[in-house]
Amino acid sequence: MLRISHYLRSLAEDAPTPRRAGGRRAPVVIWNLLRRCNLTCKHCYSTSADSDFRGELETAEILRGIDDLRAAGVRVLILSGGEPLMHPDLFEIAAHACQAGMFVALSSNGTLIDEGNIQRVAEARFDYVGISLDGLRETHDRFRQKQGSFDAALAAMRLCREADIRVGMRTTLTEENAAQLPALLDLMRELDVQKFYLSHLNYSGRGRRSRALDAHHRRTREALALLFERADEDIRQGRDSDFVTGNNDADAILLLDWLKRRRPQQLARLCELLLDWGGNASGEGIANIDNTGEVHPDSYWWHHSVGNIRHQRFADFWFERPDPLLLQLRQRPRPVVGRCSQCRWLDICNGNTRTRAWAGGELWGEDPGCYLSDQEIGLERIALHAV
Repeated sequence: MLRISHYLRSLAEDAPTPRRAGGRRAPVVIWNLLRRCNLTCKHCYSTSADSDFRGELETAEILRGIDDLRAAGVRVLILSGGEPLMHPDLFEIAAHACQAGMFVALSSNGTLIDEGNIQRVAEARFDYVGISLDGLRETHDRFRQKQGSFDAALAAMRLCREADIRVGMRTTLTEENAAQLPALLDLMRELDVQKFYLSHLNYSGRGRRSRALDAHHRRTREALALLFERADEDIRQGRDSDFVTGNNDADAILLLDWLKRRRPQQLARLCELLLDWGGNASGEGIANIDNTGEVHPDSYWWHHSVGNIRHQRFADFWFERPDPLLLQLRQRPRPVVGRCSQCRWLDICNGNTRTRAWAGGELWGEDPGCYLSDQEIGLERIALHAV
């Protein structure tokens, strides 16, 4: 995840460059409490549907799991689904995590937040509520495969802001909605939404079948340039906003290029900050727990489990005796091949998102989602030296 606003603010405030933390690193945990959902989105990585799924964790097991995560040092927990508001004990689970001292976020499609439950959502004291919006009305409803889901999501954002809940708009960039990004960002300001999270399409779940929907590289670059400009403008005008991207660590290199053309005197410092960030964190800084307790390197690795919190301690299989895949993902540098192996920015992006390469049949192959040119990653210079 690239925290665009965070880095631009650090440059504007001339904050000191942080040092790399030593020792083991507790991950941000995304927990899919259930697979049941009232929508059937085209890009859903968990292939959720409005039906019961066998073998899901009982609430008591989830509460014990939260205690186990806290004992392992986990401080950030994102409650997801399916649609988490369909879990009958969501608010009990959220309260337990809050009492454990965790930062607790809710990731929802927004359609089930209404006048009837907004008070309970507010009382749950979520640190952040992320609501998905994948385009304007017609596009969003088609992508979410339910008419009226756009209007319901907007109504949820309004209710959350009226209840003084910090809200984020979450958009998965595709070829279908890329041209609508300026309008979505305008809508963000109109609704007083504080955070915008742009996710690149990952090829897993229904997203694997919808691979053709992925935004073309030119549109991706245009979308990122717009986010950089909006984030920078908000900082200069004193707005409380936060622009973030996820699932394509090449975004950091594009941010460097954007800054080079505007404030080149800050380029070296941004490079230091991004080296400290370190790019893709799957299997180290991020963990995912699915509805049956299986733990994965991130939300898009459901085809591979590294342990199960139902009958194992998280610290045992994450830190003490990690799965071979975790050890591979934690290598520095990662043993990537092709263009990635010769990329001058490997120390910053860390080989990008491995699940897209895996979908093409090679774990350490080139990430097809990387939109950087051979010239930008230094391959043309290498070729010239070889002549």
